[in-house]
This record gives sequence, structure tokens and C-alpha cells, in this order.
Amino acid sequence: MRMRKGGFGGGKPGSKARTGSRKDRQRSADEGRSAAARPGRGKAPARADNRGDFRPGKRGAKPGPSRGPRSDAGAEKKFGSRPESKPIAAKRGTRSGAPRGNRSGDKGAGFASRSRHVEPAVAAPAPAPKAVPKPVPNPANYSAGVQNVTVTADENGMRVDRFFEARFPGLSFGHIQRIIRKGEVRVNGKRTEPKSRLEGGQVLRIPPLQLEAPKVRDDAPQALRDREFIRSITLSEDDDVLVLNKPMGLAVQGGSGITQNIDDMLEALRGNYADAQRPRLVHRLDKDTAGCLLVAKTRFAAAALAKTFRTRSARKIYWALVAGVPKPKQGRVSTYLAKQEDEEDSYMRIAKHGEKDAVHAVTYYAVVETAGQKLSWISLKPVTGRTHQLRAHMAHVGNPIIGDPKYFNIENWELPGGIQKKLHLLARRIAVPHPRGGTIDVSAPLPPHMEQSWNLLGFDAKRYDPIDDAPEEE
Repeated sequence: MRMRKGGFGGGKPGSKARTGSRKDRQRSADEGRSAAARPGRGKAPARADNRGDFRPGKRGAKPGPSRGPRSDAGAEKKFGSRPESKPIAAKRGTRSGAPRGNRSGDKGAGFASRSRHVEPAVAAPAPAPKAVPKPVPNPANYSAGVQNVTVTADENGMRVDRFFEARFPGLSFGHIQRIIRKGEVRVNGKRTEPKSRLEGGQVLRIPPLQLEAPKVRDDAPQALRDREFIRSITLSEDDDVLVLNKPMGLAVQGGSGITQNIDDMLEALRGNYADAQRPRLVHRLDKDTAGCLLVAKTRFAAAALAKTFRTRSARKIYWALVAGVPKPKQGRVSTYLAKQEDEEDSYMRIAKHGEKDAVHAVTYYAVVETAGQKLSWISLKPVTGRTHQLRAHMAHVGNPIIGDPKYFNIENWELPGGIQKKLHLLARRIAVPHPRGGTIDVSAPLPPHMEQSWNLLGFDAKRYDPIDDAPEEE
């Protein structure tokens, strides 16, 4: 008996086969099953095993005799390269020992390998991502999302307003009263009153809260005041790294005439346990430059970050307000700088190559926005990290930074009204590899005097920063 090509299982018997005796019909069926079991002969395998060889337009094609090798250039162009290329005859054989499976479970499984004779590879489990400690929000401006808090047994009988005072010490009394009166606080889904008593097991809905750090008394120990100040200017923190928003006018390190500096304040963050480590400065900022300052909390982090800065892998972006409009609006400044000592002051001057103590300095700049031809907001990316590099370079190209007492060299230049005579230079952003994997990427807001200038000039601090496209190397 002849089987119908392309059928499933043993096939549907023909009408002529029904006219024989039952014994003849059984013998014919047995012969058909034997023929189907022999590789390369008889019926095609079940559709569930043919999904990997799917070709558009040949869904109902019947298997035929071997035609020898076939070029797969067209298929590779359309579907990508296949794991291996074999003659069609080899592909149409029945895979020995292959599980048939059900149609729904095998559908599309063959697209991964594109060959029936290659078992689909079992994908190796992806390595677990390296855990990077999440930054701790600054308690001075932390605003939590909606919380559902269960009243404990110790809080049974406590007034609602007293509950908030105990749970959130930095929350003002007026704010507590306001969120309760407005119905933002719910007890078991219902509105409540400030004087209502709570019961253990009740669930309080707490809205987002704007917390303020508790103020330190003037007669508190200096270490406590230093610690609270450092916390108030923290932008990001984890177990290894601290990023501070250094205010303008505060020195990073001590020196002649300096009574207060961040380096001394970091001593207050040293723990009280044995072998407690003192946080260490990783880089420096000028006294009058505001913005991101990186601090290592452990010896391990200090060594890793110091290497990052030595190899110039740290990405630093500064914002400045300068006089005039640089030409071209995007460019590179490459000079040699040398320290010049005067009777009462010192500064960096432009030097020649080969001059004693001269160091190479490279800065990329880009104009973000202008106020006519009078002022420009520029973004700066220093490749090297020389003393006063950005200030000296902008003065060198004829666009000194507004409020710079050392390098502003335009005679008879008048400061526009409403703009303070303070250095308009911000360490806007720092991005460095984290010592334990991942990336530290933190941005600082405009300091008050620069924010005032931006508002007066109509600059939008959220505007796209073109310096992102500047090269990272010299």
C-alpha cells in the first residue's frame, strides 16, 4: 500500500484499501508503519519537527529526491548565517531519537538553529550583574513615596500627630497638621484627625514627605556640627564613595589664612570603632569653584579612584559664564602652563614647550547658549587636571570667566546689572568607574549666585550640553 506524502502519523488509507479483507488491511498498515520508520524513505516527519526548516512559500512542499548541494546565499542574506550548511537531502531525513513534541510547544523553536541536525544550544546562565551600592538620599531633601505603615504594639494609643513626630523627627508640626487635614493620611483606608488615637495593627497610609534635617545647636561639639554640614551637602553616598556639593568660597584643604576646610571636616565622619578609616579627598577644586567633589570613604576606594584619575579615566564637566562669545563656538585649547609667583599672590601663566616646570594642559569647550555678544554659557571638559587650568585657558582665548579675581583681564569691562561679582564656575558633573563595578555619575545644581545669573539671562539649565560629544583624550 502507498502512503500519502506529507501526512502525519500512519496516513489516511485510500478507498481501494478498504475493499480488501481485514487481515489484508492490517498487513498494509504494518508495512506502511515500517516504511515510515526507515530513515530517508516513506513519509515526511511530523510538522512539529519541520519548523526549523520553514521557508516562505514552501509550507506545503512535498519531499522529493536529493538534488545535491544548494547555495544558501539567498537564505543567509534574508535570515542571517546558519550554523551549518548541508545538502537538502541530508536535511530531509528523519532525526533519529528526536522527540516529536506537540505542535504548540515546538512552534518557532527551529528559528534559533536553522538546522534540524543541530540541537539547539542551551544558553549559559547570564552572570549576575555586579552590585553597586545605591546612593543614599540626602536627609535634607529626601521625599519618600507613598508608604503603608503598620502600627506596632508600642504605638498603641498614640495620637496620629505624635506618631508622625516620633517616626519623622525632621517633619515640621505645620506640615503634619496640613497632610492630616487634607486627608492625605489614612487609617485603614479612612480619613483621620490629628488627635485620633491609633491601635496596634492598624495600617497608616503616609503620603510623600519633605523632610528637613534636624538643626544642630550652636553649642554642640564641633565634630557634630561638621558631620551635619557634610551630610547637608551630600549628593550621593554608598559604603565606598561620597560625592559632595562643595559650596563656593569653602576651601578643600587648609593653607595660609584658611580657618575652615572640607579636609578637616572629614575627620568627623571617622567611625568610633577600632581601625575606623578616615574619608580621603580624591581630587581638588579651587576655593571659589562650586560643585562635585569626590571623597573616598575606604582605603580600597581611595587607591582605585586615585588610579582612575592618574590614567585620566575620570570624566569631568564644568559650566562657566564667560565674557563675550568664543570663536569658534566649539574648540580645543592646548597650551603649556607654569606657575608664576608674585609678592602676594601666585597664578598660572601660559608657558612655552620645554620651559622649566611647564606642564601640558588640554581643555575642550562648547558654547551652550549666549546672551547677545556680551555673555556666554559654556561647557568645559578638561582632559588634564592642572591648577587653575580652565580659568587660565578661558582668559588665554579672550573669554575670561565672570567674577574671576585672578584671570579676568578685559579692561573697562562692566558687569551687567543683577549679576554678582563672584566666580561663575561650577564642577557640574563627574562620572568615574566605581571601585566595585558600575559607574559613579553625579551632577551638581547651580550655586545660588549662578542660578540668579541664569534666571536673569533666561538660560535653561536643562538645555542639551554639546560637550558630551567632545573627545575624551588629548
